Amino acid sequence: MASAFGKIVVGTYVEIKRSDGRIHQAMVTSLNEDNESVTVEWIENGDTKGKEIDLESIFALNPDVAPDEEIAPSPETPPPPTPTSVKVNKIAKNRRTIAPIKTDTPSRDNRVVSTRARPPQPQQPEPAPPPPSQQPSQPTQAQTQQQLQNARRKSNCVKEVEKLQEKRERRRLQQQELREKRAQEVDTTIPNYEIMYMIRDFRASLDYRPLTTADLIEEHRICVCVRKRPLNKKELTMKDLDVITIPSKDVVMVHEPKQKVDLTRYLENQTFRFDYAFDDSTTNEMVYRFTARPLVETIFERGMATCFAYGQTGSGKTHTMGGDFSGKNQDCSKGVYALAARDVFLMLKKPIYKKLDLQVYATFFEIYSGKVFDLLNRKAKLRVLEDGKQQVQVVGLQEKEVKCTEDVLKLIEVGNSCRTSGQTSANAHSSRSHAVFQIILRRKGKMHGKFSLIDLAGNERGADTSSADRQTRLEGAEINKSLLALKECIRALGRNKPHTPFRASKLTQVLRDSFIGENSRTCMIATISPGMTSCENTLNTLRYANRVKELTVDPNQVIEGVRPTIHAVNQLDLLDEDWLSSSPQRDDLKLLCEQNEEEVSPQLFTFHEAVSQMVEMEEQVLEDHRAVFQESIRWLEDEKVLLEMTEEVDYDVDSYATQLEQILDQKIDILTELRDKVKSFRSALQEEEQASKQINPKRPRAL
Repeated sequence: MASAFGKIVVGTYVEIKRSDGRIHQAMVTSLNEDNESVTVEWIENGDTKGKEIDLESIFALNPDVAPDEEIAPSPETPPPPTPTSVKVNKIAKNRRTIAPIKTDTPSRDNRVVSTRARPPQPQQPEPAPPPPSQQPSQPTQAQTQQQLQNARRKSNCVKEVEKLQEKRERRRLQQQELREKRAQEVDTTIPNYEIMYMIRDFRASLDYRPLTTADLIEEHRICVCVRKRPLNKKELTMKDLDVITIPSKDVVMVHEPKQKVDLTRYLENQTFRFDYAFDDSTTNEMVYRFTARPLVETIFERGMATCFAYGQTGSGKTHTMGGDFSGKNQDCSKGVYALAARDVFLMLKKPIYKKLDLQVYATFFEIYSGKVFDLLNRKAKLRVLEDGKQQVQVVGLQEKEVKCTEDVLKLIEVGNSCRTSGQTSANAHSSRSHAVFQIILRRKGKMHGKFSLIDLAGNERGADTSSADRQTRLEGAEINKSLLALKECIRALGRNKPHTPFRASKLTQVLRDSFIGENSRTCMIATISPGMTSCENTLNTLRYANRVKELTVDPNQVIEGVRPTIHAVNQLDLLDEDWLSSSPQRDDLKLLCEQNEEEVSPQLFTFHEAVSQMVEMEEQVLEDHRAVFQESIRWLEDEKVLLEMTEEVDYDVDSYATQLEQILDQKIDILTELRDKVKSFRSALQEEEQASKQINPKRPRAL
C-alpha cells in the first residue's frame, strides 16, 4: 500500500490546486492509506491552513513524486536529449523531497521556485521545444490510466454525501410512486381524502376488541355509555368522513381534523373512556342488554330507575328509545321503551314477584319550554306542584294501566304521534322536547317502583339562547338549563350529597324521586354522530357524558364537591342582591350556575333567571285570568238578578244601587290587580329580551 504514495513522505513539499484555481506549495503532514489521500498544510496570512487531497490530484500536479512503475514507460525516449531545464526542474523538485533534512535552505528554494524561478524557465526550453512536448505526453497517458484506476478513491466525506443523495433520490421516487398509486385509488370527488387516509392509517395500527354478548354485565349505580350511529344518507351523499373509532368495549376515539399555521392538516386523536361503548353495528337489543335491562330488577325491589338518551339532534336518541324509523313511521317494538316493558311483564311472572300482586301503569308526557304536556290525553297542559311533604306532583297526569307489552306499544304510538317535533338541518324529524315515558308498579294503590325512560331534546339546541325568535330562545334556554340541572342531579346522586338541585328545571323537578333515595340507579346513553361535520357537537356530547361519570370514578373527588360553595360566595357578589333572598327554584338555579362557572357566564345566569321569572309570572297571569273569567260568570248572574229586580214596579232603588256598586268595586279591584300583573309580565318579557342580547356564551377564564 506504501508504494501507492510513490515518493511522497511526511514533510515533502508538493504543489496543490486551491478551489479558486490558485496553485501553490504545501507540506505533507500525514498519509491516509484507508482512502488513498494525503493531508497537507500551508501558511496563509499568518495562519496555518490545511486540507485533505486525494493522490490522483497530487500526482497530476507533481508527476515526479509518482510511483516508479507509472513513470517506467519514459525510457522510450532517451534521457540525454531532454533539455537541461527539465533536469533543473527535477533537481529543484528532488530538493523539495529532502526538505526535512535541510530545514532552512529548501524552504528558501521552495519559495523561489514557486514565485521567482518560474518566470525565467520559459527562456531555457526555447532551443528545443519538440522534445518537451513529447515527454509530457507520456506522463499524461499514465495520469489518465491512474485516474481510471483511482476513480473510486474518494474521501469519506464525499462518499457519505453521495450516499445521502442516493437515499434522497430513492425516497423521492418511492414517494412519487406512492402518490401516483394513491391518486389512482383515491376518489378525487372526496373533499377530505387526506384526512381519510390519516384516519385509515391510524385505524390500521389499532387492536380491535368490540363489545360482544359474551361480555359480563357490570353493576353500576350510575352507568354512562356511548353509542355511535352509522353515516346517514345525507352524510353519504355529501361524502362526509367517519371520524369516530371504537376500538374496544369501553373506549371512544375522536379524530378531530386540525390545521397548522402553515396550513398543514393533521389529526388530533382524543380518547374517552366510559362503562360501555357501542359501535355503529350494534342493535337496539344489544344496547338495551347492557344499559336499561339491569335496571328493571331495581323497580321490583322498591327502587327508582332512570335511563336517559342524550346527544345531538339526529344522533339516534329517538331511534334508541322509541324504535327504528322507516321514513316518519316508527317501529316501537324495537326501542328501549318496549324492551323494558317486555322484561317488566316477564319479571311479573316470576314466583318471587307474582305473590306481590303488582299492577303496571304507564304515563307518557313531554316537557317543552318549561311546560308539561300529557301525550296520552290529547296533549293537555299539566301543572307541576310541590305538596307539603315536598313531594312533586304532576297535577292531571293520566296513568294508563297496561296488561301486556302490546298495550305499552299502543301508548307509545299515541304519544309519539303527539310529540312536538320540527325539521332541522340535522334531521327532518327532530325532537324539540324532552319525552318522559314512565313504567310504574303499584301495590294496593301505593307506588312500589318507577322506571323513567327519557328521550332528551337535542343538546345543540341549548346554544340557541341568543336567537331573535323568543320561542327559540325559550326553547334553547330550557334545554340548556335542564341538561345542566340533570348533570348536577346525577353528580349529587353519585356523591350522596345532602342536597340535590332538582328545582332548577322542570325536567329534574318531575324526576325528583329518581335522584333521591339509596335505591336509585341511573343510566345515560350518549348518542353521537360519526360525521366530520358533527365533530364539535360530538365532542361536546362526550365531554358532558365524561363529566357525569368522572366524579363517580375517582372517590378522592368526593371531598372536593364542597369546594364550589366557597368559591360561589364570591361569584354571588357579581349578581343582584335580590337573588339572594328568593324562592327554592332560584336558589337551585344559583347553585347550578355556580357549579358550572366555566360554562355559565354571569350574563347567561341573568338570562336564565329572567326566563325563570318570566315563566313563573306567565303561570300566575294565566291562573289569575282563569279566576277572573270564572268570577265574571258569577258577576253576570248577579247582574242579571239585579236587572230583573228593576223590572218590578216598586223595586228598592237603594238596594239596587248598593249591590251594583259592590259588583263594580269587585270588578275594578280584581281587574286592576290582573292589569298590574300583566304589566309586570310585560316588563319581564322586556327584561328577558334585553338579557338575551347581552349573553356571553362562556365565562372568561381567570389568568
